[in-house]
Parts: sequence; C-alpha cells; structure tokens
Amino acid sequence: MGNELDQDIAEFWTLLFAIVTDGEKRFAAHMAAHDMTPPQFYVLKTLVENGGRCPIGQIARQHHLTNATMTGLVQRLEAMTPPLVMRERNAADLRSVYVVLTPAGQERFQAVQIDLLQQLQAVLGLISQEERQQLMHFLSRYVQIVTQLFPVDNIQPDK
Repeated sequence: MGNELDQDIAEFWTLLFAIVTDGEKRFAAHMAAHDMTPPQFYVLKTLVENGGRCPIGQIARQHHLTNATMTGLVQRLEAMTPPLVMRERNAADLRSVYVVLTPAGQERFQAVQIDLLQQLQAVLGLISQEERQQLMHFLSRYVQIVTQLFPVDNIQPDK
C-alpha cells in the first residue's frame, strides 16, 4: 500500500509541477501579448476586485511585495499610453495613496480575461462533459482538502 501511495505522490507532484510551470509560461506569454507583466495584471485584478480603487499598501500586502516594489509597478502602469491606473492622495491621510483603475485599465483587464478564458474554453472543449465534471470534482476536492486541512499559514521551515 505504501509503495502505491509513494508512486501516486511522485506522479501527482510531476503532474502538478508540469501544470504550474506550463501555466506560468502561458500566463506570461498572454501578458506579453497584452504589453503587460503578470505582476502588473495582478495589480489590475486587485483593483477590479476592490471596485476600481484601493490603497497602494493594501495591494502590496495582498501580493507580498514591498511598498517600494508596488510603487514601481504602479508607476509603470501609470506611464503606459493610455495610463491603466492613476494615483490619488487620501484627503483624510496625506501619507496614504490610493491606486485607481482608469477606463483603459478596465479595458485591458477585460481583454486579458477574455483571452485567457478563450484558451481555457478551447482546452476544456476538447474533453467530454463527463470528463470536465470529473476534473472539476477532483480539483475542487483537492483544493478543499489542502486549504482546509493544510493552510499556508501552518507551513513551517524544517529546522
């Protein structure tokens, strides 16, 4: 039994690693086709998820980046033609800066989303509905188990 589990673990790790690395390459290629980097897209995504406006520090924390790194990302998004975001001082706290999604930023985000979803539709369209349902079931089950029983916050380095 242990040997079968060890084999399944090795095969699962190989498949998961292939999915993640391939996904990262494809995502980067889609971003490049839209003249963006993945971190820039994540900023736009965070803004969309927060109603188009968010404190720069909150975005940095969400993506585990320093404020300086986030400032550079926002400056590059601001410098695009047309600008995808703009910065706005918080009138109540002049030390705080909001990042605001521009209409061009919203359009770029939607274009990338459409592009990514079209590729996913093409891939999932190659398998039957029953296979898609099974795939969703097992992926959902895996995510549920991992997130509930093994949260990231509990991961500790070996000493």
